[in-house]
Amino acid sequence: MARLFGTDGVRGLANRDLTAELAVDLSVAAAHVLAERGELAGHRPRAVIGRDPRVSGEFLSAAVAAGLASAGIDVLSVGVLPTPAVAYLTASTEADLGVVVSASHNAMPDNGIKFFARGGHKLDDAVEEAIEARLGEEWQRPTGAEVGRIVGAEGLASQYVDHVVDAVRGFAGSESPLAGVRLVVDCAHGAASAVGPEALRRAGAEVVVIHAEPDGININDGVGSTHLTPLREAVVAHGAHMGVAFDGDADRCLAVDHTGAIVDGDRIMGLVAIAMKRAGTLYRDTLVATVMSNLGLHHAMRAAGIEIVETAVGDRYVLEAMRENGYVLGGEQSGHIILSEHATTGDGVLTALMLGALVASGGPLHDQCATIETLPQVLVNVAGVDRSRVHTDAALAEAVAHARRELGDAGRVLLRPSGTEPLVRVMVEASTSADAQRHADALAAVVADRLALT
Repeated sequence: MARLFGTDGVRGLANRDLTAELAVDLSVAAAHVLAERGELAGHRPRAVIGRDPRVSGEFLSAAVAAGLASAGIDVLSVGVLPTPAVAYLTASTEADLGVVVSASHNAMPDNGIKFFARGGHKLDDAVEEAIEARLGEEWQRPTGAEVGRIVGAEGLASQYVDHVVDAVRGFAGSESPLAGVRLVVDCAHGAASAVGPEALRRAGAEVVVIHAEPDGININDGVGSTHLTPLREAVVAHGAHMGVAFDGDADRCLAVDHTGAIVDGDRIMGLVAIAMKRAGTLYRDTLVATVMSNLGLHHAMRAAGIEIVETAVGDRYVLEAMRENGYVLGGEQSGHIILSEHATTGDGVLTALMLGALVASGGPLHDQCATIETLPQVLVNVAGVDRSRVHTDAALAEAVAHARRELGDAGRVLLRPSGTEPLVRVMVEASTSADAQRHADALAAVVADRLALT
C-alpha cells in the first residue's frame, strides 16, 4: 500500500481521494499519536486550524475540527490564513497541534491536510507513519465535558501580521522599512489575499494589489507564483519598483524587477544571505539550498564568502538541515524561503517584506540581481528506465564523469531518480544554453540505453 503522507502532508482530489471521512480519521489518529507520545499530558489539549480559500476547504476544515473535538481537543479555527501564519499561531498560542487545509500551488479541485507539532514545526516521518498506522482503530471516545470545543478565532490573523512586520523592521532597522517602494503583489486569489497586502502597507510600501478576490474557485487559476505573466505586465504598467507573487497558501514567494524580469528563489535567498552576512546575522555564514539550486548561486555565494549546504529537493529537507545545525536561512528555487529566526516554514509574506526592504535600502532589484548570475539549465526526463541503477551503472558513471570534466567549474551535472515512477531526471548547467542542451541530450541517451527496462 502506498504511503498516505507525501512530502507535504496528505494531498489529493478533494471529495474523491481526500474525503471528509478521511479528514476525520486523520485528525483522530493524530490526536491519539500525540497522546501516546505524552505531548498532551497534564493539560487540556488545543489545536489551531486554518485553510486556504478553495471551496473544499470549508467541509474539510470542518471535518478536521470535528475529528479533533471528538477526540477531546479544543480547536481554535482561524479561518483563511497562509500556512506559515498557522504555523506561527500554533507556536504563539502554545497549541499542541496545528492543521492547515490547503493544496498550496495545486489547482482548485485538489486539497490537502498538513499537520504541525508544538512550536509550529512540521511532523517528522516517524510521526506521520504512526498517524497512518492508527487510522480506523477502535478507541474509547470521551463524553460530556471531555469532548473538545470549537471556537472561531479569525482575529488571531492580526498577531501574524504584527509578527512579520516586526521581523522586517528588525531586519532593516527602520519603522518603515519599505518606504518609497511601489510594489505590485499577486495574491493568487489565495490565503494571503488579506494579510499579504496589509503587511506590506504597514511596512511602508505603496501597494498595488492584483488577484486578491478569492471566491473558492479561482485560487491559482492562471495567477500567482506559478503564472507570473500577469504580475510582470502589472509591474511594467504601474511603473512599480518590483512585484511579488504568492502561491495559494503563501508559503512561497517569487518576484519580478521593474523591467518585468523574473527573480527566482535562488536569487531572493542569495540577496538575503548577502545582507545577513553583512549584518553579522547569518549563522556560520551558511545558506542551505537544495541540489537543484543554480550553479550561479554557488558562484555568487563563494564570492561573498558564504558557504552553501546542499540537501535533497523539498523544503522539508532544507528545514531538517537548518534545525539540525542551527542555520538561519535556506530555501528553494521555487520560492520557499525559510528564515528560521522568524518562521518554522517557508513564508511568502515575510520573504516579500525582506526583499522589499532590500530594494528600499539598496536600490533597484534589477541591479542587485546582477551579482547573482543564473547559468542556463536544461532538464530532460528519461522515462521507461530502471531508476534504481542510476548510480551503479559503470558506463553511465563514466559518461557523467566525462561531461563533468568537459564542463569543469563552469557547469554541473545532476542525475535524479524519480521517487515514484520509472524515470530519471537529467539536469545540466553550463555557461551557454547550447552546451547545457548538448550534454543533457547526450547523457539522456546513455540513460535510455543503459537503464532501459527489459
